[in-house]
Parts: sequence; structure tokens; C-alpha cells
Amino acid sequence: MKIRSVKEQYELRNQCLKERLELILPKVMKDSEVDMWLHASKEYNEDPTFRALTPAQYPTARRITMFAFVKDGDDVIRYSLSMPDEHLTEFYTPYWQFGKESQMDALKRLLEQYDPQKIAINASANFAFCDGLSMGIYTSWMKELDEKWLDRMVSDDNLPIKLMEIRTPTELKLIPEVVEAAFSVMNAMYTPEVIKPGVTTTSDVEFFMMQTVKDMGLEYWFEPTLDLQREGNDDPRITGVIERGDLLHCDFGIRYMNLCTDTQRLAYVAREGEDSIPEDLLNGMKVNNRFQDIVRECMKAGKTGNEVLLESLEKAKEEGIRATLYSHPCNMYGHGPGPTIGLWNQQVEIPIRGDVVLDNDTTYALELNVCVPCKTKDYYIYTEETVLLDENGVKFLYKDRDKITLIK
Repeated sequence: MKIRSVKEQYELRNQCLKERLELILPKVMKDSEVDMWLHASKEYNEDPTFRALTPAQYPTARRITMFAFVKDGDDVIRYSLSMPDEHLTEFYTPYWQFGKESQMDALKRLLEQYDPQKIAINASANFAFCDGLSMGIYTSWMKELDEKWLDRMVSDDNLPIKLMEIRTPTELKLIPEVVEAAFSVMNAMYTPEVIKPGVTTTSDVEFFMMQTVKDMGLEYWFEPTLDLQREGNDDPRITGVIERGDLLHCDFGIRYMNLCTDTQRLAYVAREGEDSIPEDLLNGMKVNNRFQDIVRECMKAGKTGNEVLLESLEKAKEEGIRATLYSHPCNMYGHGPGPTIGLWNQQVEIPIRGDVVLDNDTTYALELNVCVPCKTKDYYIYTEETVLLDENGVKFLYKDRDKITLIK
């Protein structure tokens, strides 16, 4: 598929930033009890929320990049206490009188002007996305700010989580395009030209995918993995040379226009003279699809991740499905901010991270597996689909979630 030019990508990313700051930030600030949010990043040690707050032409902090978001009724005043930058000025009002005062003096002046009673900072024991304030910056604040300001600093995990988790109107239009770009790589990979039984290794395929992504001018947020299941071997994650009769499983995710995908798909390498996928595997895929639908039915705005997990597993159990659920938000980060819905090795409530509430206009990696008995062994049917949750429910962002690719 055709990838947008860098200019187009930058324009779209900046349009999404404008929407995030004007539409989403006021909502999450209104829901918060804080009066001000201070956000500071050191160059090359940027806060994880940095990419949600800065334009495309501003890829790293400049010495110390600092923003202040001040609640103003239903609106938010956005200040930059950073070195002068024309790209930041499009989105922030410059506050630091650069060359006339120090950055710390500008911060003190801002605090005195607004006298915030609660000041959110990104320091959290529970979420990486809310814990980006460096110890060095905080230590400098401790040394130079009046104690009254330090006493008013609090952690508000929900603020950065929801700011990054909820998608803007433009992002909602772009997500299918980003998912299609990822599948263009997977579709090129699951072919006889790439996978030659008895010759090609799982590592060969992984490097093919990595090279293809780089050739497209994009990036993968984790190295893709390919493993397989084989008759006569109970290991569900074999690597090495691919043989006929193997069930292949790929896990893959890209980042494009500041959005991530995370998908898994299966393929079957036909034996000599075989023209179709074994019926046992096709039936296993139907069971997997049924569990996907169970989870989709349970995913509703207002529920916590833990509620979705427990309800889904209970319904699967009632239908005799041996299921494991470990879905997660997939947005600006592949394992993104938002509610955790189970962990692959913890099929119980996840304290704190699983207690985050689901919201509409959010994207997830619907990641899970089912174990199904076949004639010769039990197979694990691993799937992962990038999906959108909105007021109409959960919908898939790409076709063929019910297919196993046949490689002849």
C-alpha cells in the first residue's frame, strides 16, 4: 500500500495534536480535581506523555521542555515554559521570558499568578505512563520552589492515561489505514515466495518483516515474532526450520502516524497433496472467534478491565471453552495506557491497572487464546486483533479475523 509522505504525516499528526489539546484535554482536566498540571521533560529522557503533547516537528525535549495546563472553568489555558520554538507556539502560549529570566523564575511567576491548590505532576507508583517526571527535575523543584507549592503537588494517574487513551476524531479516521499498513506486511509474509518448507526458518521470516517495515519508511514498536506448533511436539511455541504440516503464529505491531497496531495471525503450511486446512484447526478457529465475540460483548464503556476479564472467562467456562484472556489498550504505545484486561500468566483480577474504566473511542489489542483438542494433540489458537470500542460496541479494524492462511 502507499504510505503517506512525511509532510502529510506531519500535517495529520499536528491536526491530531490540535484536537487532543482542544477536545480531550479539557474533558480530562474537568474530570480531575487538580487546578494545574505541570509537565516537564529532559532532552532524551522524555516523559512518556511527551509524544501526546508535542508537534511532529518537535521530536525531543530541548534541554528542559516544560508545559503548564491551567484549568479555567470548562477550558484549559496552555502555557509553554520552554525555549522559544515556532512549532510549539502553534499550540502553546509562550510564558517564559527567555533571556530576561530563568526558567525556574518563570515557573515561580506562573504559580504565584494562578495560586493552584492542587498541582498534578507525573509521579506514580502504579503506571509507567504517569511516572515520567525525572528525579533530577523534581529535585531542582524541591530546592528552588517554596514549600507550599511542593505540598500541593499530587499524582493524578487518570489525567495522562485518558489524555493518551482516547482517540481524536482524525485518529478515528486514520486507524483503519494504520492497521491496513500492518497487514500489508503480514499478507506479503504468509506466502510461498517467503516461506519455503524445509528451508525457511522462523528467524528468516522475522527479518523479512522487519526489513519490509523499514523499506516502507515505518517502524515496528517491537521485533515481530514467528513460532509454530507441530504434530508430535507438545511445545506450543517452537522456533527453527518451518516444515509442512506446521501451524504458524505471528505477532506483529507497527507505529505509523503516532498510532500503534498489535496483531497476531495464523497460517498452515500444507503437506504434499494437501489442498485445505485440517478440519480440526478450522473448528479451533471457530471456537477462538466465539471467545473473541464473548469478550466483545463484555467490553462496554464504564466497566473496569477486571470486570471484563472475569465476565468473559465465566461465560467461556459456561460454554466449555478453555480460554485465556490478556487484552490491552493499543494506542500511542502498543501496550498503551488504559485498562488492563488480564495478563497471560494471571487470569485473575489485576489490582489498580485492571481497575481503570473503559471509555468509548478507544482502541485495543483483543489478545487471547483457546486450547482445542485435535486428533493428534491439543492446539493453542492464538489470535490478536486491533479493535475499536465506541458507542456501537467493539468492531474489528481489518477483515478475515476468522481465517487461517493456507500456504501451499
